Amino acid sequence: MKDTSTEEELPREADTEKAASGEGTVDDGDQTAAVAAESSKKKAKDKTIKIKQSEYDRLVDEAATNKDKYVRLFAEFDNARKRMEREKMEFAKYANEEILVDLLGLFDNLERSLHYAQEHKMENLTKGLEMVIKEAKEILRKYGVEPIEAEGKVFDPHRHEILMQEDNDELEEGTVLQELQKGYMMGEKVIRTAKVKVSTKSSD
Repeated sequence: MKDTSTEEELPREADTEKAASGEGTVDDGDQTAAVAAESSKKKAKDKTIKIKQSEYDRLVDEAATNKDKYVRLFAEFDNARKRMEREKMEFAKYANEEILVDLLGLFDNLERSLHYAQEHKMENLTKGLEMVIKEAKEILRKYGVEPIEAEGKVFDPHRHEILMQEDNDELEEGTVLQELQKGYMMGEKVIRTAKVKVSTKSSD
């Protein structure tokens, strides 16, 4: 009688080949479920939902309303952004206005001193003052400050301020006869009106 107690059962050749190739490691039931799930997922993408015409119309109207609100909100936001940029530029442009207006008084005094020096033939003082005034004009021009034309012009209430009047039948009424104090503009803005004497017609 042959002793089999020490013998081990060897795997069959067919089973060994399946294990090596990976076959038989996935249950057929699981494979079927996976394929069904994938198929169901693809169908869900193309799924057609039936709704009432009234509900469809309501959704279309709601979408159009929301789009209109979005367009209006975007336009308002864009306008606000542009307005803020303009205000920022205006502020930067006129931020030094108050200081420049104060400096105009100093500039007036320099010009008065120059006239005095010229009248009294003070050549050295005249040359010095001319150099300072030239430099001051360049600084004012750098910030966009320019003198207002007055003498010989028709009176402009936005740019001129009447301090004196004088009868003159040879000129059109309201003609600026004399500039008593210079006026200045910064860009398009009047920062100091010109003080003037204007012509009037005699009452005779």
